[in-house]
Amino acid sequence: MQKTNKSIAKRFKVTGTGKVLRRTSGHRHFLRNKTVKQKRIARRDHQVSIGFSKRILRAISCGL
Repeated sequence: MQKTNKSIAKRFKVTGTGKVLRRTSGHRHFLRNKTVKQKRIARRDHQVSIGFSKRILRAISCGL
């Protein structure tokens, strides 16, 4: 059995239905230059594309 890639497992979250979520970029610094809408959207997690999520699930090897 393949080992879990811990660096990938810490960056992505798998939902109960099998979707893969990632954090949004642009919410660490230079926040003064961004609009409130940009910062609000950056707080949410976003879904990874289907093709890329297959690679992530294989690296996490969570059995989905």
